[in-house]
Amino acid sequence: MDRGNPLHILVGCTGSVASIKIPKLVTGLKSLQANVDKKTCEVSVEVVATDHACHFFNPNEVDVKVHRDADEWRWQKRGDPVLHIELRRWADILIVAPLDANTLAKMANGICDNLLTCIIRAWDTDKPLLVAPAMNTYMWDHPHTARHIQAVEELGCTVIPCISKQLICGDSGLGAMAEVSSIVEKVEEVFIARGSKT
Repeated sequence: MDRGNPLHILVGCTGSVASIKIPKLVTGLKSLQANVDKKTCEVSVEVVATDHACHFFNPNEVDVKVHRDADEWRWQKRGDPVLHIELRRWADILIVAPLDANTLAKMANGICDNLLTCIIRAWDTDKPLLVAPAMNTYMWDHPHTARHIQAVEELGCTVIPCISKQLICGDSGLGAMAEVSSIVEKVEEVFIARGSKT
């Protein structure tokens, strides 16, 4: 990575109520300055939102580009850009936060049926891919979840552990997305570790 250029962070968000935190996460990532070898990189952020994620936040209230599933299908002829490939090329880091149970299952099984999962399936595995799960406690405790988490870790994903709290549905326990500050710190940590190897 040329450290004279901005660090490109692509944020994926899915159909978890934790997507209400996307504006705060974007603000936190935009304010991040990644310091590596005494050089500072500015940060550029874009968002890929599933249709269900947009039930929980308004893309018009986020001051960065938000890509939607419909944007993928503007392709008309050979030679036109393929959005999931263009975004994979653009991004230095992909962070899926929140990662709901449905998209976790898709990732674990290689399913790519929307813009975000197509980016994940086409992802350059030499680049960092981080996920911050968020789901109901009983979903988190389900045996499928442990298998899916293990599968995405084996594929090279960094999992930012969920936290325990009272969820909006009223249940209490593990399943809530990590705090935004923890996610931002992990992104910076991963970038610094990556930069120190280049």
